[in-house]
Amino acid sequence: MTRSARRTRRMLSVAGLGTAALLTLSACGSSDSDSGSSSDSSAPASADKKLSGTVTVFAAASLKESFTTLGEQFEKEHPGTKVTFNFGGSDTLAAGITGGAPADVFAAASPKTMKTVTDAGDASDPATFVRNQLEIATLPGNPDKVASLKDLTKSDLKVVLCDKTVPCGAAAQKALDASKLKLTPVSYEQDVKSALTKVELKEADAAVVYKTDVNAAGDKVEGVDFPESADAINDYPIAQLKDAPNAAGAKAFIELVKSADGQKALTGAGFLKP
Repeated sequence: MTRSARRTRRMLSVAGLGTAALLTLSACGSSDSDSGSSSDSSAPASADKKLSGTVTVFAAASLKESFTTLGEQFEKEHPGTKVTFNFGGSDTLAAGITGGAPADVFAAASPKTMKTVTDAGDASDPATFVRNQLEIATLPGNPDKVASLKDLTKSDLKVVLCDKTVPCGAAAQKALDASKLKLTPVSYEQDVKSALTKVELKEADAAVVYKTDVNAAGDKVEGVDFPESADAINDYPIAQLKDAPNAAGAKAFIELVKSADGQKALTGAGFLKP
């Protein structure tokens, strides 16, 4: 083969390699572009996904005022959603959930009542979002001059307690036991709001409730602090339920409760930070 022929063959070979390289680079560029385009289009779709439907929240009675406010805020932030509440004694709510009542979120007034739900497999990973402390609620002006937990043991005083199966009742009993005091109330109520109402209606002289309930009642009652309450502070856990009909809404509502705005609303109502 002549030198000229060899040179021509070598030039054709180099040209072929260059063309192959260009084709390879072009294919890679196209692949990268397609990949980037796919990624970009999927991200906004996920980010733009809007919440809708009803979010059903089972919550301890003492959360009524603050959760109602947060529910209204949630609906404003997520048009097309509706937050419905079932407020009551935590033990009653827990029994309803384990019995199959449809709900998305459970907020209890004690870890014990939350454990009833988690042990049944109806929720997992509860988180404490606030704490609450007891206070004595008396008639306006405190006409009976109640100044301590011991004063509630006076025979001529009509006192109301929450039932011992309810977190506020269990906490009150714990405070009484720590003080070695015995108290026979005129009635045991199924939730803290019912106990407070007895005083508001003047059907009782005093009740042991939460500070948040005294705050919510305004001038309808007067609050009296007692040192033993520091030994009976309740943690409040919240959890998304396993078979939540609106799982996305449940997650978002819990995030609001735990957010800075949520905590501000709760501490403003008298709750303690976790």
